[in-house]
Amino acid sequence: MKLLNWNVNGLRACLTKGLMDFIVKEDPDIIAFEETKMQPEQLTVSFDGYHMYMNSAERKGYSGTMVLTKKEPLSVSFDIEGEDHPKEGRVITLEYPDYYFVCAYVPNSKDGLLRLPYRVHWEEDLRKHLIKLDKDKPVIYTGDLNVAHNEIDLKNPDTNHFNAGFSDEERAEFTKLLASGFTDTFRALYPDTVKYSWWSYRMRAREKGVGWRIDYFVVSDRLMPKVKDSLILDDVFGSDHCPVGLIIDL
Repeated sequence: MKLLNWNVNGLRACLTKGLMDFIVKEDPDIIAFEETKMQPEQLTVSFDGYHMYMNSAERKGYSGTMVLTKKEPLSVSFDIEGEDHPKEGRVITLEYPDYYFVCAYVPNSKDGLLRLPYRVHWEEDLRKHLIKLDKDKPVIYTGDLNVAHNEIDLKNPDTNHFNAGFSDEERAEFTKLLASGFTDTFRALYPDTVKYSWWSYRMRAREKGVGWRIDYFVVSDRLMPKVKDSLILDDVFGSDHCPVGLIIDL
């Protein structure tokens, strides 16, 4: 199976930059998107051969997730349990006979880490969600997780320890998730490889190779033997993120 994930930073904009051609070329079994920034009624195209599930934010033009899947799931749920979570369209969970597929757009902590307390609270509830699923059947978790876990995962770690995406608190939450029975597939397969999945639009960051790896495929530990490859498709354009992928024998 080929699974893909892409923060498209506006689905409608990405559709004008070759998204349909990319889907046809890659022919994924499942592809998930973050930052769709749209409501279902604004979608004017169809994705032939795929079942579509969209979770939109109440605030128009903000956040949002979507999953396209060739195989219809047993069930679909949206968001996560917990108190005080605004409707931001951040999570979609698909259930299949042998696994769960979870797409998430993790909240950004914002400049000055103004939203860090909420981010940590959200991470705690998301982790509970994944652990609960994992007790039933293994989990494939993907998305823009908005964290560069280790220094190898961004170009300039020394100057970013107090910035959103590389704070000690955010990195610790990801460490807790991995310690709960999950594996970062790319880093497990490529422990020393430097590759990024996001680049700022400023200062020609992508051209200069100044990026961050913040988009992931994470799996339950017991699925790792079935993982054949974990991909970062950094030659694909159309967003400030590039797609990431997972090849897995399910």
